Parts: sequence; C-alpha cells; structure tokens
Amino acid sequence: MSYRTADYEAFEVGVTDHIAEVTLIGPGRGNAMGPAFWSELVPIFTGIDADDDVRAVVLTGSGKNFSYGLDLPAMAADFGAVLADDAKAKARTDFHGTIKRMQAGINAVADCRKPVIAAISGWCIGGGVDLITAADIRVASADAKFSVREVKVAIVADMGSLARLPQIIGDGHTRELALTGKDIDAARAEKIGLVSDVYDDKDAALDAARGVAAEIAANPPLVVQGIKDVLDHTRGAQVDDSLRYVAAWNAAFLPSLDLTEAITAVFQKRAPEFKGH
Repeated sequence: MSYRTADYEAFEVGVTDHIAEVTLIGPGRGNAMGPAFWSELVPIFTGIDADDDVRAVVLTGSGKNFSYGLDLPAMAADFGAVLADDAKAKARTDFHGTIKRMQAGINAVADCRKPVIAAISGWCIGGGVDLITAADIRVASADAKFSVREVKVAIVADMGSLARLPQIIGDGHTRELALTGKDIDAARAEKIGLVSDVYDDKDAALDAARGVAAEIAANPPLVVQGIKDVLDHTRGAQVDDSLRYVAAWNAAFLPSLDLTEAITAVFQKRAPEFKGH
C-alpha cells in the first residue's frame, strides 16, 4: 500500500504540485504524540523520500496547536517495565530498543531527502520541538509557543532536541531552554533563530510554508537533494553520536521516583514534587 493511500491514525497526508503536506491530527488532545504517531512517522517519510513526484514537504498540526509533545498517559505502558522496582537488564534493554525505535521516527523526518518546512502555531512542546528540529526550515504564527519541557517531567530529552538544537540556535540558548523547561514565544523563537519568520496567524504561516515549499519544488530536484545532503554531512555524525548516547543514558538512568511522581502528577492533574530520587 502506498503511503499516500494508507489509513493513518495520527496524520493526514496529501500531495499536490510536487509538495507533500503532512498534518498531525492526534488522536490525543493537542496532537499529542502517542503510539500511532511513533509507528506512522517512518512509513510516511520513507514513502515521501522514495516518491519522485515529491520535491518538498510541509509539516503542520491540525487545530490550534502544533503538538503538546509526548502523550504520557498513552505511552505509560512503554515505561511500565523499566519503572518497576525489580527492573534489571532485560527491562532496560527493551526500553533502550523503544527509545531507538522512537528516535527512528524523528530521524526519518531529518533524513528525508526532500526538504521539510514546518509551520508551527500554538503550543509546540517537548516532542514537538524534537520534530521541528528535524525540519529544514521553520516558520511560525505569532501565537506559537515553544518549550523543551522534558526536564519538567524528569526526562532527559532523547528524541533529538539536545542533538539538533545547538546547531540551530547555539549552545547557550539550548542550555537555557533545556535546563529550565521554560516557555518562549514566537518573537523570542525568531530572535534566537529557532524559526525563520513569524506571521500574523496560522493561515498566514501555513501559506508562507507552502510558498517556500513551492520555491524549492521549482528548483532542480536532484540538486536540491544534493544541497541537503552536503549540509547534513558535517553534522550527521555528531547528531547520531548524541542520539546513541542519550538512548543508553536514559535506559540506565531514566527510571526514578521523580519520573514516577511526574507521571502520577499528570494523571492526577497536579504539580509534581521532585525530590531527586
């Protein structure tokens, strides 16, 4: 079955005039990233990569927000075994495999030979930032808000933000966002280079992304792919090394009472109380 005709749970996919448009649709609130998101990213973007008719990609979110990030309640089962009191090598090895499989989804976006332009509106949190850092170009609407929020739920971000953000916004800005988990608005995101331009509203941002995609699609496709390949070459090894390291780190150190507290607080809709255990 073609990626164009497949029935997706977390995405809508369409192709017009050599441009693929990939839209996050949930099913979780705020396009949160649950199991379907992680399983569907790879076939979608490997399909786009192999489709000679596609020359550029627009990536956006449905509704008011780009993505609330990882759907913790929906993904709780994937954390269960490694958080158990008796979790040893088997549980940690399996969890390491889960991290690697999830990383493969974001990597499929980054490795797609067709340039990806992300149009961001509303909230872009945690995994949402991981996803847009895998895009080649990012534009936003004035209401966009960004947060590398994993620290707030006792997680070292492991899907690519810590690997790719320093190459986009620099080391200092990356450390500030990752260590505080703070929210920044579209104006700050543009100032630090996270997004190229900010537009009045979602429709304007999406139109701008489509316009950039059309400009790219009008250029010789193999040359465009060559430019992306050369640009990615020098940073690829560094990103790969960072992803491998953080996967091993989290398989070893992610399980904690603080993480259990963070997940419990999400379910109970209250602020977590972290104790460093």
